[in-house]
Amino acid sequence: MPDTITLLSWNVNGARAIHKKGFLTWLDETAPDIVCLQETRAAESQLAPEMAQPAGYHGYWNASRARQGYSGTGLLTKAEPLDVQFGLGVEPFDQEGRTIVARYLTFTLINCYFPNGSRDHSRVPFKLAFYKAFLRKCQQLRAQGHAVVFCGDVNTAHQEIDLAHPKSNQKTTGFLPEERAWLDQVVADGYVDTFRHLYPDLAEQYTWWSMPTRARERNVGWRIDYFFVAAELLSRVVDACIQADVPGSDHCPVGLRLRDV
Repeated sequence: MPDTITLLSWNVNGARAIHKKGFLTWLDETAPDIVCLQETRAAESQLAPEMAQPAGYHGYWNASRARQGYSGTGLLTKAEPLDVQFGLGVEPFDQEGRTIVARYLTFTLINCYFPNGSRDHSRVPFKLAFYKAFLRKCQQLRAQGHAVVFCGDVNTAHQEIDLAHPKSNQKTTGFLPEERAWLDQVVADGYVDTFRHLYPDLAEQYTWWSMPTRARERNVGWRIDYFFVAAELLSRVVDACIQADVPGSDHCPVGLRLRDV
């Protein structure tokens, strides 16, 4: 059997905070090939050297230029990518440090922290515009022959099975019809939600829980963190997972295992 690549994605709710909560021990114990981080809230210069460039990994950090201590993404990878780019090429979206595109020999990985629509829905138009630009970027890469994998905190639950209380959240950002419609479009355009593909009927599988309400203890959550692959990569998918038992953030890591070819 060919070797496999283990990829993990995690909204850490602050890279400096997660470092203090034992992130490097977790990284050493799990030893993934690639880790995509979201909501890092720090520039590389603000991180301890062992967090910015952990032993055995190449570290890449895309910090928000719009506001310090906000948003941001990180990529930790054992194999050095052939190329790394920050952003989608659209300045209003790129100034928040939300995207890292890493090209490897057999696939291109996009790590993204998608915008939140805000409780008052004031950022929903920005979020939907970002969604549109992001999918356009994926399609451009795919048209150029890239085997696209994308992951991150999408900030939207797709189907009713993906959150604990779908009926009462119909008008809540993260489950608005127009937000869910974008995920419908992603699927229609040939991208596969790897976890739901493998486990179509598995309920109560969540990746985010509200901390003030102690929702994690009751598993009242939302599945808003994903790994998608372009359909042509589906035959390489070995497994997908949700690591709900990993503490340290209001999100938990999600994973994908791919055959390397």
